Amino acid sequence: MTIDRAVALAPAQRATDLIGGDLTEKSLRLHLEGLPGVDAVGLEARAAALGTRSIKTTSKAWALDKIIELIDLTTLEGADTPGKISSLVAKAMTPDASDPSTPRVAAVCVYGDMVPYAVAALGSSHSAGRDDGINVAAVATAFPSGRASLPVKIADTKDAVAAGADEIDMVIDRGAFLSGSYGLVFDQIVAVKEACRREDGTYAHLKVILETGELNTYDNVRRASWLAILAGGDFIKTSTGKVSPAATLPVTLLMLQVVADWYRLTGGASGGQRIGVKPAGGIRTSKDAIKYLVTVAETVGEEWLQPHLFRFGASSLLNDVLLQRQKLTTGHYSGPDYVTMD
Repeated sequence: MTIDRAVALAPAQRATDLIGGDLTEKSLRLHLEGLPGVDAVGLEARAAALGTRSIKTTSKAWALDKIIELIDLTTLEGADTPGKISSLVAKAMTPDASDPSTPRVAAVCVYGDMVPYAVAALGSSHSAGRDDGINVAAVATAFPSGRASLPVKIADTKDAVAAGADEIDMVIDRGAFLSGSYGLVFDQIVAVKEACRREDGTYAHLKVILETGELNTYDNVRRASWLAILAGGDFIKTSTGKVSPAATLPVTLLMLQVVADWYRLTGGASGGQRIGVKPAGGIRTSKDAIKYLVTVAETVGEEWLQPHLFRFGASSLLNDVLLQRQKLTTGHYSGPDYVTMD
């Protein structure tokens, strides 16, 4: 491991506080490989049960609005243009032109070179650190493969932050992780986190994409989640959306369990650190999204159902939610009948 210890441990000395002693490749490996194995049958059964909860009719409107508020409206295509980004931003700002009560989404997520166009299109609606605005998230670090040198990844991140990105969605080096080079992955996350630093000393939020569809086992997902948190990630994110499977409910449940464990270990209600979770890719309907809301509420608590702690990475989900919202308003609702937050 090559990152300076003072830099690596800046987020409340995360790694050494948990592992104890000096932070080395060996100590990191011993901790990650010493984590309890995941009970796959139990995990999948729990996820299935959470997807069958009942919901009161009065909660449906709340759930649909909450989903909208938690969406990172996304376009990540090689054919993206400034015009397409402007259209995306317009949809983010006014999801339903026929109903001004419709909430705005949390953020727009674009490639780094599209950040200036997103910032310009948002204008005064750009959050720029405010709670009432829309964030600009940029994918970085050679998204989606993560196959680039560390200097390239750092430059990619710094360019996006300088252009006005409020959030950086980085991808880990899955090849390094799967070969057991945990220290290398740790160092890269720490370096990218430092590259999120702005001139005024504040930081863009860092979402660490694990690409769980390539990690092969639940045990690996758990290890990668812990690694990302120890290295200073503000969010752990399932997927790039470019690999199948992308987000799944059992994987998201497992990541939420890690976040809940971290919160307890760092003090819980007495000041524990809250880490965000972002399932991305494959969540297309309000019916599916509500399952995730329930899973969050039942695993880490309803206080996590706010944009700085939970997001949906999606491109088509918003359209279905708006359709179900319109049907509910007109009395012709065809959405889910199975979740409760009560």
